[in-house]
Amino acid sequence: MNITIHYAFLPHTDADAALAFYRDTLGFELRNDVGYGGMRWLTVGPAGQPQTSIVLHPPAADPGITDDERRTILELIAKGTYASLTLATDDLDATFEKLAASGAEVVQEPTDQPYGVRDCAFRDPTGNLLRINQTT
Repeated sequence: MNITIHYAFLPHTDADAALAFYRDTLGFELRNDVGYGGMRWLTVGPAGQPQTSIVLHPPAADPGITDDERRTILELIAKGTYASLTLATDDLDATFEKLAASGAEVVQEPTDQPYGVRDCAFRDPTGNLLRINQTT
């Protein structure tokens, strides 16, 4: 069996800020930009990896959730505890410096973790936690 990750979903609270971060700061390609009913979905992904994408979606847009659930989701997003994603790079220090210089919110500087991974962490403009692992 050959299963790959095709799409991962992260919420955004400001499509323009999300696009600027993922395209201009991280260098991802914009693959799709869809608006509907005053909302906007963005599909981005790393250059050279067309099979793997991130869909940045309006939070709590599902018509099947209650107003209370929607408020809870928005509160969790505001706290930065709703969604996360782990990325990887072959030059963690250079990636960290570029992201820090862009003004991205630093959560953790590059660190050798006790479980064998060297990584750092940032929050995107929405508050989603992005961990970045060193691959080599």
